[in-house]
Amino acid sequence: MSHQDREKVKLLQRVRKVRGQLEAVERSLVADQDCGDQLMLLAAVRGGINSLMGEVLETHIRFHLVDGAKEQIAPELAEDLIDLVRAYLK
Repeated sequence: MSHQDREKVKLLQRVRKVRGQLEAVERSLVADQDCGDQLMLLAAVRGGINSLMGEVLETHIRFHLVDGAKEQIAPELAEDLIDLVRAYLK
C-alpha cells in the first residue's frame, strides 16, 4: 500500500467518525435531549472537522509544497506552517 493510499484510508476513517458524530447529534435532536448534551456533541463534531481539516492541510503541505511542487519550500518552513495551522485549528 502506497503512502498516499494510507493517507486516504486515514482521512476516510476520520470522515466516517465525523459522520457518526453528526448522526449522534441528529438522534439527540430527535429525542429532544438536554441542550447541554447536544452542545457537547456539537463540540465533538467541531473538533472532528478541525482535525480532518488539519490532516488534509498537512498532507497538502507535505506532498504538494515540499515533495512534488515545481517551486518547493524548505522542509523546515513546511513544519512551521503545519504547526501554525494546527495551532489555529485548536
